[in-house]
Amino acid sequence: MPIPVAADPGSSILGVRPLGGRQYEVVVFSAAMNRAIPVWVSHPDGPAPALYLLNAVDGGESGGPWTSRTDVAQFFADKPVNVIQPIGGRASYYTDWLTDDPVLGRNRWSTFLIDELPPLLESHFGMTGRNAVAGTSMSATSALNLAIEAPGRYQAVGAFSGCPKTSDPVASAYVYSQLQLYGANAGNMWGAAGSPAWAAHDPVLNADRLRGLALYISTGNGAAGVHDTLTDPSIGGDAGRLADRMLIGGSMESVVSGCTAELTDRLAGLGIPATVVRRDGTHAWPYWQDDLHNSWPLFAAALGV
Repeated sequence: MPIPVAADPGSSILGVRPLGGRQYEVVVFSAAMNRAIPVWVSHPDGPAPALYLLNAVDGGESGGPWTSRTDVAQFFADKPVNVIQPIGGRASYYTDWLTDDPVLGRNRWSTFLIDELPPLLESHFGMTGRNAVAGTSMSATSALNLAIEAPGRYQAVGAFSGCPKTSDPVASAYVYSQLQLYGANAGNMWGAAGSPAWAAHDPVLNADRLRGLALYISTGNGAAGVHDTLTDPSIGGDAGRLADRMLIGGSMESVVSGCTAELTDRLAGLGIPATVVRRDGTHAWPYWQDDLHNSWPLFAAALGV
């Protein structure tokens, strides 16, 4: 059964602005973070379950959110589901940080996503209480951790091109390096590397707590795939762009492939079923659009639509 939640008394919806069709911009005040968070919502007529869609490491703030990078609005325009995309959270791993960061400020994203946002949206839009959560790159780990942290809240999880191992020395060094790109210190997130909070947020170590969820887990291998060609619309004939994708995106995805294998092997060893997609391809948005399309039948079945 879905877990009912009550809104934090200090959190509230500050405004709802129609964007046309079934799309809305909802501004939500987070009491936990003491700031307003813009949230894009695609809402069908009538009660429906929800898919929470998390952005990549920039939080959708600089490189663009799902709505700018993919066809998410068009794809879900006829689907019986609310699609919810918070804007913000760059380099935050969408988690509750132990300490405020001098650059990022206060991050209490799991509190926002688990306790503050759902009851407000459910009350305003008439949702059913059944939920899925999906993320890509950094937020693939976040989606898994949210499901682990809030058992019963989600019926399905999508992890697209993420590195779900966080707590061993190599994995924690990777996390530190990703956050340093934004001037943030991962020690403010989960404490010094090797401290208990890192293990608590390692989906590989906590994979047994994913039992009973519909899981869609994907990764490329870093080799050129169907979207890594001059003729792909995302490349547009630009040889420099293609070279950059292969050098940076290919290298990143080869690392992701190894991380993902640790999780999928662990799930298999525990007898936990998962839809696992392995492909030629780089760390790039066209593949995550494909993942969003391909995971929807699994999510829809788990959500009962």
